[in-house]
Amino acid sequence: MSEQSRPLIPQAFLARMERWLGDEYPAFLASYDQPATNGLRANTLKIAPEALRERLPFALETLTWPPAAFRVSEEEQPGRHPYHAAGLYYLQDPSAMSVAALLAPQPGERVLDLAAAPGGKATHLASLLANQGLLVANEIHPRRVWDLAENLERWGARNAAITAETPERLAERFPDFFDRVLLDAPCSGEGMFRKSDAARREWAAELVLGCANRQTGILDAAARMLRPGGLLAYSTCTFAAEEDEGTVARFLETHADFEPVEPARQAGFAPGRPEWLGNEKVGEAARDGLGRAVRLWPHTGPGEGHFIALLRRCEREAHEDLPGWRLPKLPVEATRFYETFCREHLQRAPATERLALAGSYLYQVPAGLPDLSGLRFIHPGWWLGTLKKGRFEPSQGLAMGLSPADVRRVANLDSAAPQVLTYLRGESLPNAGADGWVLVTVDGFPLGWGKRVQGTLKSHYPRGLRRV
Repeated sequence: MSEQSRPLIPQAFLARMERWLGDEYPAFLASYDQPATNGLRANTLKIAPEALRERLPFALETLTWPPAAFRVSEEEQPGRHPYHAAGLYYLQDPSAMSVAALLAPQPGERVLDLAAAPGGKATHLASLLANQGLLVANEIHPRRVWDLAENLERWGARNAAITAETPERLAERFPDFFDRVLLDAPCSGEGMFRKSDAARREWAAELVLGCANRQTGILDAAARMLRPGGLLAYSTCTFAAEEDEGTVARFLETHADFEPVEPARQAGFAPGRPEWLGNEKVGEAARDGLGRAVRLWPHTGPGEGHFIALLRRCEREAHEDLPGWRLPKLPVEATRFYETFCREHLQRAPATERLALAGSYLYQVPAGLPDLSGLRFIHPGWWLGTLKKGRFEPSQGLAMGLSPADVRRVANLDSAAPQVLTYLRGESLPNAGADGWVLVTVDGFPLGWGKRVQGTLKSHYPRGLRRV
């Protein structure tokens, strides 16, 4: 890419980065002459990374870090392949993939993603939890939270609750509760300059300071929800020290029960740069702690850049745990309709415990989830389906959380055949077999539901997801 075709980067930003990076600056500047990196992360809930690589028809470059990650060319249009609709992978910047990998939740733990939309890090956490334990994914933005819900549904996550609350309200309800908390903080987005014209256009020094002030309050709320001994990951996709080392430094000054953690260093991991804040703002002890943070740069590794700090809350005396949600008993009619559907269309009932109604929606609530009453939420668990007049209708979330072995009728489509796109467009197609609800799959992986009547399969792929 010539200098003339380089994205128009704010000059004040470049001047600041030249001052900070010194001899490293020419390599950093040259990165803007290269195309942005596109990453693809395998959904290990559904398929092993190498098995996915063997199946996909386009070239993938395996990344040494993080696990299950590849580099892919945007020209391949991986978002259009049916395997994407089947939730076999997520398209994500490789730098962003490092956050959940470093937080490294273990199956069975309780995990919070506090600012989770559109769902890249939340789906990664879901894979690491292996559908065991509890994942609470929160997003306050009223439109972006639905993107989050859609991506977790496509991923096949069965242990996730999706809330739409302020960090402060969540902190009031979940004190000292989560084993691990991820805060990918709203930021000035300097790491998006190669990809986003809006990020370049909207950048200003005032935006950086405004984001830093906002991050301080959100990080404080996140910390209140972490149990003693738990681990918090604070991350941004910006290079601004005020939002990165500065936010962490302000936090540590007022939270003596937290300490920075040194992660295992991977190729491309650079240390935090507390000296960019000025020596008068950061003491010697804080400088050492902030140096344990991770900076990822577009000129030293795959990805657009990220800042990641791991913070552990020190152990203290035992505290009283929050009780699980005491769910009201399901109405007899609701139970009957659900059991009838399972008996007629599935090999077994996929969920029999912790069932709850939210309006007409039937859910399986994750074990250990505290009471969400009074909080804004999208889904309090795995959405199984909707109770309608005289019947139960299965949800897209149920389809994506099942396997072909769980159902009585399967319509398997070849990923290279035109019938897949017919189904994804919401159109009917000929399909022989017994009448009833059918799990539609692509090469054996669920895509959604169809209903077969006299040799015709009517697509029940959700309208909002249909191809045009």
